[in-house]
Amino acid sequence: MPSLFDAIAAARATLTGSGISPYEAAVDAEVLARHVLGWDRARLLADGRDSAPPGFERDFHELVRRRMTREPVALITGHREFWGLEFEVTKDVLVPRPETELLVEEAVARGRTAECRLAIDVGTGSGCIAIALTHELRDLRVIAVDSSRAALQVAERNAVRNGVSDRIEFLQGDLLEPISQRAGLIVSNPPYVADSDAAALPPEVVRFEPHTALFGGADGLDLIRRLLVEAPAHLAPQGRLIVEFGFGQEAAVRQLACESGWTVVHIRMDLQGIPRTAALSRPDPQPVQ
Repeated sequence: MPSLFDAIAAARATLTGSGISPYEAAVDAEVLARHVLGWDRARLLADGRDSAPPGFERDFHELVRRRMTREPVALITGHREFWGLEFEVTKDVLVPRPETELLVEEAVARGRTAECRLAIDVGTGSGCIAIALTHELRDLRVIAVDSSRAALQVAERNAVRNGVSDRIEFLQGDLLEPISQRAGLIVSNPPYVADSDAAALPPEVVRFEPHTALFGGADGLDLIRRLLVEAPAHLAPQGRLIVEFGFGQEAAVRQLACESGWTVVHIRMDLQGIPRTAALSRPDPQPVQ
C-alpha cells in the first residue's frame, strides 16, 4: 500500500507539473496533507510511512486539484498564521502577509514607549493587525474599520477566536469616516497595487483575493493620499500614522507625506531590504470637523 509520504510526493509532482515552483509545491503538498489528516508536522514525520487512512486520498486529491487552479493554500484550508496567531481567511479578505508583521512591530514599539490607549486600524480585512496589536498591548483598545461587511464578519470571528473581541470595536465605513475619536496610533495596510500592475500579479492573488483590497488606483497610492489628508483630524498629540506600501513606492510616499505636512519618522525594510512601512508624525493635529 502506498504510504502517506508516497501520496505527498505524487501531489508534489502534480503541483510542479501545473506550474507551481518545486519548493512551493513541496510545502503546499505537505500542508494540504496535514490539513486533511488534522496532524501537526511532528506527527507526519513520525507516521508518514504508514498507509493513508480511509478517505484520505479522496479528500487530499480534491484539495490538490483546487491548488492546481492556483487557489491559495490559505483559502483552501481556511486559515493562515500571522504574528503567531491563527486567523480564518476567506475570499472576502486578503491573506495576511509576513511583511505586514513589520507594521505590527512598528506599532507595538510605539505603543510600548508612548501613552497610547486607542488605535485605529483602517481597512482591517481579516483583523490581523488589530488583533495582533491587542494581543501585544494589553491596555490597548482598537477601532477596526473596513468598507466590506463580509470582511468585518471574518475579522469579528478572528477576534473571538483569539480572545480579544472585548477590546476591538468593528465599524463599517470608508476610511476614517465613521470615527469621531482621536487615537495615539492609526495603522493601515491599504490597497497599494497600481491598477496597471494587475497582469504582473501571481494568479493566486489576482484571481482569488478581493480587488478592492489590492488595487489603489493608477499609481497605487490613492488610499494613502486620502489617509494623509484625513488622519490628522483623528490623531492625538504626538500620535503616529503607520502605513504599509509597496515595492518602489518609498520616494512617492515620502513626497506625499512632506506635501501633506507629515514628518517621516521611520521607514522599515523587509528581509529583502525593500522599504515596506512608514511611521509618520504631524506637529499640528487638526480638530475633528
